[in-house]
Amino acid sequence: MSKTTDSGLVRALSRRDTLVLGFGAMIGWGWIILSGDWIDMAGPVGAIVAFLVGGIMVGSIALLYGELASAMPLAGGEHVYSLRALGPIGAFVCTWAIIFGYVSVAAFEAVAFPSAMAYLVPGFDTLELWSIAGEPVYGTWILVGVGGTALITYLNYIGIRPAAQFQIVMTLVIAFAGAVLVAGAIVGGQPSPDPSFGDGTAGIYAVILMVPFMFVGFDVIPQSAEESDVPPRALGLLILGAVVLATVFYLTVIWGASRALSGSELVDSTLPAAEAMAVLFGSETIGQLMALAGIAGILTSWNAFIIGGSRAMYALAESGMLPEPLAKIHPEYNTPSNAVLLIGGLSALAPFFGEQMLGWIVNAGGIGIVFAWLLVAVSFLVLRQREPEMARPYEVPAGRAIGVFGLVLSAFFVYLYLPGGESALAWPHEWLIVLGWCVLGVVLYAVSEGHSEEHAQEAIRRLEHLEEES
Repeated sequence: MSKTTDSGLVRALSRRDTLVLGFGAMIGWGWIILSGDWIDMAGPVGAIVAFLVGGIMVGSIALLYGELASAMPLAGGEHVYSLRALGPIGAFVCTWAIIFGYVSVAAFEAVAFPSAMAYLVPGFDTLELWSIAGEPVYGTWILVGVGGTALITYLNYIGIRPAAQFQIVMTLVIAFAGAVLVAGAIVGGQPSPDPSFGDGTAGIYAVILMVPFMFVGFDVIPQSAEESDVPPRALGLLILGAVVLATVFYLTVIWGASRALSGSELVDSTLPAAEAMAVLFGSETIGQLMALAGIAGILTSWNAFIIGGSRAMYALAESGMLPEPLAKIHPEYNTPSNAVLLIGGLSALAPFFGEQMLGWIVNAGGIGIVFAWLLVAVSFLVLRQREPEMARPYEVPAGRAIGVFGLVLSAFFVYLYLPGGESALAWPHEWLIVLGWCVLGVVLYAVSEGHSEEHAQEAIRRLEHLEEES
């Protein structure tokens, strides 16, 4: 029998559910279309090295999350930590930033889903309705994108448990496809004809820059911490475990694909990982299994980010920093139902705007995620300094050193999006999207009650009370 918390959420996620939630969030659509680029730029060994280095980099930030989540296993993740360490304004900025990232990813998946269907279904692109930024918008894309959004939103609306069960099924599809790829690479693969390290250090560096953003999603676990029925220390370790599992998956895809085709051949393919599978088995049908795994990756990521985004919105509203209706917990389903519907509704709009505009939104949303990571690292160091006696069921070894490293690393990730950075946002489209989100946040914060110091202190006391009960 699942336990209900004081806030009305229900503890229904097992260790397996929690691990799969984070892993599925990180394994979206990117790997199936970018694996060829990684191998072409860095070579098969260089790409593997890049993902090992990237996994360690992101893992260091995940360690900070692990300690904080074990100490404060409450809904909202980043919001809880930053509220305690930085106060109401810092908490709002941090949480509003991560919500921006989550909404952008959910919107992307609503377009990636029909894009994947177009690969599997001949003649899928029909009924062109209009064009945005030079990209046609098809009626079939809107139908499938909105339909997929409705399904994922419904699963999340009726309970965390159905959403978790769906996540497990889709993850099994991904794992099976990965196992088939490994088997094909062992039996029918050949050593890659590419140089082991491609373009040398420049190629490896280019892939490393892409790697951290392939791991976005481990932070969904802290968002749903109050719904995880696991010991606090285990919760902290599961966050790191999800990063390790994702690293292994990416390394498997790179190794398997490199034994099927050269990097240049993979780059020329629409779906490199699926093409590699088809070559290894000499069957286009088996290649489509990998495309199905890619679709499963879209669905797991989509599902996880609606969970994460809705819990972050709920936490802000529950602290009086967003309109009160977003703090509503459904009396029967024990979910933040209004927040779920809002995230789902925003996702459903995405297919109407075409691929180009979605690229702008996703790029802009990326800075929100890494900026939230930066403020979590700051919160970690502040709490280590100010509250050394805080109960930390999982405590990071050499915590302050890891905290400083995580701070520097997340600051570097933010820099990448700034003018002059390797992933600099484009003016005017992407920066205007960021500016618009910031203005919306200021307006919502101003019209809510959370700007008063008294309300903030009340929220902190409420969080501490829940922490003691956890």
